[in-house]
Amino acid sequence: MAKPAVIIVGADKGGVGKTTVSRTLLDYFAAHHIPTRAFDTEYPKGTLKRFHPDITDIVDVGAVADQMKIFDTLNSAEASVTVIDVRAGLLSPTLRSLRDIGFLDAAKKGQITFAVFHILGPSIASLDEIAETASYMADAKYFLVKNFINNTTFFEWDQTTYNSYFKKIKDAVDLTIPKLNELASEQVELASVPYITFIGNKTPTGDAAAYSFVLRGYVRHWIGNVWSEYDRINLTDIVASGAVPKQAAR
Repeated sequence: MAKPAVIIVGADKGGVGKTTVSRTLLDYFAAHHIPTRAFDTEYPKGTLKRFHPDITDIVDVGAVADQMKIFDTLNSAEASVTVIDVRAGLLSPTLRSLRDIGFLDAAKKGQITFAVFHILGPSIASLDEIAETASYMADAKYFLVKNFINNTTFFEWDQTTYNSYFKKIKDAVDLTIPKLNELASEQVELASVPYITFIGNKTPTGDAAAYSFVLRGYVRHWIGNVWSEYDRINLTDIVASGAVPKQAAR
């Protein structure tokens, strides 16, 4: 049996598309038949739960009782993968809590597979977050995710400066999430279903829907590109066995 895997998706800055990335991960694991559960830390009203209600719980990640709900059940949960969608501003505090409860030590000992998807914005302030989180990443698979939400161009990044931050964390890997057509994104939001359910033209209850053929095509093409990024880093192997991710070209 594979050891439990925990994936944290977060950033200290808001508006960079953390929940979008979490949704693509849940769809990806569902497509690969990997049992997964999720925790939405946008307490008390979560966004992730709206799209994946059956596998998502809303928690206050700063509360000890809710930390117990997540981490005391890693070995007993039916799901082998736990995805935690961390609310804006809580990435660093959450990582400190993981250090304090001994979770990072367990990852270091190989008892847990731990991965962080750090969603970056276009400004240098987003790169400063890397320095803030670097001390927690020694025993995690660390992914720096450029999410091209809202036509983000990352125009403020000087490559030399970026490389200097990137190298602060050993074996950090770049990921790119392309932009989804605005109208297609809006229609999935209104439908309140997972991306793969929208593509399959189904309602939240599984009945036939009447979503646009064109917009479903845009979503299908986009999610295919996103999943290609996850395939590139061998994500299924990482969560199955704790394998070291394949280094991305940059």
